[in-house]
Amino acid sequence: MQDERKIDLCRYRLGNSADSLKVAQDCLEKEYYKDAINRSYYAVFYAIKSVLALEGKDFKRHKDVIAYFNQTYVASGVISKEVGRKIGRLQQKREKSDYDDFYLASKEETLEQIVNASEIIEVIKEYLKRDRLL
Repeated sequence: MQDERKIDLCRYRLGNSADSLKVAQDCLEKEYYKDAINRSYYAVFYAIKSVLALEGKDFKRHKDVIAYFNQTYVASGVISKEVGRKIGRLQQKREKSDYDDFYLASKEETLEQIVNASEIIEVIKEYLKRDRLL
């Protein structure tokens, strides 16, 4: 993939990230907590994929995307281990809220996930700006 196309894909995915975060916030306001958790996870997932777009990397499975990001960026210290832990919690909460039939998400934990998602996305944006990748 040409560099310009990689940058376009990166920006597109960052736009998806922003949209998903906004939907998560809207769902929180309307008390659709499980949906808000889902969208906050996806906001981070798209932000992570925006970084991978610049490398020309893509994976079919979520766990492979997260594992590659953790190995390449978190384990190497480019992105903090705390961010890596927050990504893991977002992923766990999303899986519980999507797949556990009787899972009831609270307003507090939903808000925490949205705040974590916002922080992670900002770290990723700062990384892209700092390293002049965007």
